[in-house]
Amino acid sequence: MQTTRRTISAHRLAGATGVALLLLAGGAVAAEKVTYFRIGTGATGGTYFPIGTIIANAISRPPAAAPCDRGGSCGVEGLIAVAQTTHGSVQNVKAIAEGALESGLVQADIAWWAWKGEGQFRKAGPSKQLRVIANLYRERIHLVVQRESKIRTITDLRGKRISLGEKDSGTLVHARILLRTFGLSIRSVKATYMTPSQAAKALSDGKIDGFFLVAGFPAASIGTLAERMPIRLVEINGRRAAGLAKRFPFFAAAEFPDNAYKGTAGVATLSVGAQWLVAAGVDEKLVYGITKALWHKRTMTLLAKGHPQGKRIRLSLALEGVSLPLHPGAARFYREAGMIKPAGTPKDSKGAGGETPDKKTEKKLEKTAPVTHPKPKTN
Repeated sequence: MQTTRRTISAHRLAGATGVALLLLAGGAVAAEKVTYFRIGTGATGGTYFPIGTIIANAISRPPAAAPCDRGGSCGVEGLIAVAQTTHGSVQNVKAIAEGALESGLVQADIAWWAWKGEGQFRKAGPSKQLRVIANLYRERIHLVVQRESKIRTITDLRGKRISLGEKDSGTLVHARILLRTFGLSIRSVKATYMTPSQAAKALSDGKIDGFFLVAGFPAASIGTLAERMPIRLVEINGRRAAGLAKRFPFFAAAEFPDNAYKGTAGVATLSVGAQWLVAAGVDEKLVYGITKALWHKRTMTLLAKGHPQGKRIRLSLALEGVSLPLHPGAARFYREAGMIKPAGTPKDSKGAGGETPDKKTEKKLEKTAPVTHPKPKTN
């Protein structure tokens, strides 16, 4: 986390310098209050970073910015939000828990296990300060190989050089679960731990045989790779995949369409929700404003135009698969929108709840925490 804090501090310093120039430029601006808000995302070659960047820009309204009704920012007055690159979901929940980030994009299952202190979070204990702003979209599990590769299923990975994702990423967690489900382990493969961009280059150079990535498609790193060389997406399907989806409620059957990436055939896979978490201690009024700005029609337009995955972010799905408590500020917005009842948990919320998780979902998920694997050595 030391590196993350230094990086975040650099971003805050850069932002503060820009604001200082604005303050010097006009005395009227000096009276405006400035609030900084960080969003932990992921590697630049994935989906979290571009989506997080669009959201950060949309919810920001720096001093001296034109108001929404004059064609300016529709964000929170005085807010400067920054999308911070990180290793991904696991690092984001740790950073929120430690106060190094105000918020972060996190896979739904990682959020749950961190909340409960299960699996790899058992030693750290429950992170009860995590709260939810919204469910955003569903991410798909990618297993990418060269088109002529003989790897057709996960069982074919035995003895192969495979990138399982970087340390503290949700991709690594899922890769380990998938290997175990298909009768393998980390020791069954020649594991490496790379960012999406590093893995794509290594596959192109013939240094690895394939790599995992959990992201909304199209992921930038895979899209760029597909333009350089023929690739193939490995199918994740069959009895074992179906059993995994049944055992872990966060997984759902999904598919890649033909040409999801240049020249690739459509295949079955699994998906998991991507959620925006925030620290419980963040001001309620601020989170209410952020949630309102997130679902503003102008933000929806920016997301739809800015990234293919942005078109799948819809208010109607904001509470889908949410089993952690909503932040009071977010809950206030959804109550006003008529999406949750004024008090308690609505029966039709699919576990979203207002202030607390759905009890049936909680009991079911308590039985599905992943086994704890030994931590891999980082290359």
